[in-house]
Amino acid sequence: MRPLMLVSSTPTRGRRRWSLIALTVALAAGFTPGGSAGAAAANPPAVNVTVNAREGLGVVPETAYGLNQAVWDTNMNTSASVDLLGRAGVRMMRYPGGSYGDGYHWQTHTVSGGGYVAPGTDFDAFMHTTQAIGAQAILIANYGSGTPQEAADWVRYANVTKGYGVKYWEIGNEIFGNGYYGANWELDYHDSKSATTYANLVVQYASAMKAVDPTIKIGAVVTDPGNWPDGVVGSGDTGDWNRTVLSIAGPSIDFAIMHYYPNHTTAADVLQQTKLLAGELVQLRQKIDHYAGPNAANIGIAVTETASNYQSDTQVGGLFTADVYFTALENGVFNIDYWDTRNGMPDNGVTTAPDGTTSYGDGGMISSGNCNSDGVCEPPLNTPFAPYYAFQMLGKVAQPGDTLVRAGSDNALLAVHAARNTDGGLSVELLNQDPATAYTVDLHYDGWTPSTATPTVHSFGSRSTAITTTQQGSAGRQVVPPYSIVTVKLRPSATNPVATALSAPAAPTAGAVTATSATISWRPSTGGPVTRYAVYQQFGTNSVLLGDTTATSFTARNLIPGTAYTLNVLATDTNGYLSLPSAPVTFTTGTPATSTCAVTYDISGGWGSGFVASVTVTNTGPDPITGWTLAFTMPATTESVSGSTWNATFAVNGQNVVVTPAAYNATLAANAANSASFGFIGNQTGANPPPASFTLNGTVCTTTYSP
Repeated sequence: MRPLMLVSSTPTRGRRRWSLIALTVALAAGFTPGGSAGAAAANPPAVNVTVNAREGLGVVPETAYGLNQAVWDTNMNTSASVDLLGRAGVRMMRYPGGSYGDGYHWQTHTVSGGGYVAPGTDFDAFMHTTQAIGAQAILIANYGSGTPQEAADWVRYANVTKGYGVKYWEIGNEIFGNGYYGANWELDYHDSKSATTYANLVVQYASAMKAVDPTIKIGAVVTDPGNWPDGVVGSGDTGDWNRTVLSIAGPSIDFAIMHYYPNHTTAADVLQQTKLLAGELVQLRQKIDHYAGPNAANIGIAVTETASNYQSDTQVGGLFTADVYFTALENGVFNIDYWDTRNGMPDNGVTTAPDGTTSYGDGGMISSGNCNSDGVCEPPLNTPFAPYYAFQMLGKVAQPGDTLVRAGSDNALLAVHAARNTDGGLSVELLNQDPATAYTVDLHYDGWTPSTATPTVHSFGSRSTAITTTQQGSAGRQVVPPYSIVTVKLRPSATNPVATALSAPAAPTAGAVTATSATISWRPSTGGPVTRYAVYQQFGTNSVLLGDTTATSFTARNLIPGTAYTLNVLATDTNGYLSLPSAPVTFTTGTPATSTCAVTYDISGGWGSGFVASVTVTNTGPDPITGWTLAFTMPATTESVSGSTWNATFAVNGQNVVVTPAAYNATLAANAANSASFGFIGNQTGANPPPASFTLNGTVCTTTYSP
């Protein structure tokens, strides 16, 4: 993020997203753009929500709820900041602020290129605030105008001299924005600005910094899959940014750094685009696993900047914040940092949000209290915007140590997240993204039985200036107002069949994965006798029991080749009650090691909204094939085959694709004597993972990928 500095003359916010996402949103009946948030129907339409307490999505880490701090913010370390951030529940603080990270020199508290640095925002002052609110720090080591030695000296000062114990260190900010791919917002003084140069220097930074403190964690910059410049291959390079950085720096890093800003076309688009984030994170994990070598399993993912990037200071930003944090955590991210605490009001940012409220164009969580050149002023200094309250609501759903579980809605405008809390309760977050329509939400539960007592409900609605807490509705039904965030706190029934004494089985892993089987192993539960372990497969909000065992491993058989599976393990106590679910384990079955056909699939380039895919099919069997049909499925709804194809005929039906040959490549000789190659231009509005498998005349082929 290029900062918006809080000085008397406020420059235009500079960081722009370069993705060309165009998402059409089917809005519910009754939605009127700009409609009143209070215009609820007399009989609100019904929405069904299902919470499956057996489908674990991981435990919320201490590092989850983060926030960016920036050295241009004069009020960064005031007592008011300590109070506000402490009450919000901030657990991670990022410093020194977006693109300033590639110009900031910690010893002199200056920024290369003359960037503004506010008094009282030096590193020690920042750490005082961080410690005062009980948070951890995540620091950006200066890559753009710094050196590995400068970064190592910072580690020594922070962790040896001062004993701050700073664990997480990023090497640079959005370095791919250094002009190498055309767009130039990120400071980078290196002669070569290529991904290869960055990756090799990351290795040097990591070596120098860990020589001082080997316990620290090092993060490298990657691009958001499906967004510029993902897939773009620079002149003279052999791969795109992610492939290059992960291949070279993978053995030396501990986490990958991604930033997530949805395309800002309309409020409705922005709020719907969080649905794309899960696929993008899955694809990033695939790239890490494919390119980072033996260290891949140890590399985490942090989203160190995110915001709606559209009317962020209104309920649009609040709803986005409530949704994006849990979406990221449900998909394996260990840290998410909102952009940012205070950002300031630009000259051209005043618009009207769909609920009729004013957006001042301020990307901060808290008002800076400034005015634009037209004399329009935002609310007084330190007035919280909607994202502040949405952030505060995160802790009412899940505290660190709580287990996120699968939840789903049958209405695209009603997002839902849920957590099983360590006190035995269950919390459900309901997000009504419709600015004009209230919904009656019918709640259904699998694997957990709520008490019939009236639940406690925390709410933050459109135009609200505080979170309200009441006892209302029931465990089975709640009315959710337009443009509101509602968290329902539930207690278990007295007859709830949950094994509260048993811990969840720990750290399941998948091994010996073949085309049709996989072995899942885990560390045992603690807290009481375990009679058996149950292994469940996730199907949306439904789960299927694959089998049970008295051992701490289980082999799943008769699986489908080239298919992704997500499993949970639960322990059973002597009463037959199930424990909390383990963290999910996800794996993809391979294609057959031996087959009578072979396919290679290669993505040779991309530009954020599209990609080039090349496919080669070979007959490895003993008999020639004259006239062939190759079938595959595009695994994500965000990708499709465009009208641009070559060397074959493509028939597309939804995500299913059938390819037939041209006259000149219709014969595939026996024993791999020749091959047929063809390709297509793919469209994408998010992730573009490769097809999981290909069939040639009905036979599943051995497949290799270059994703």
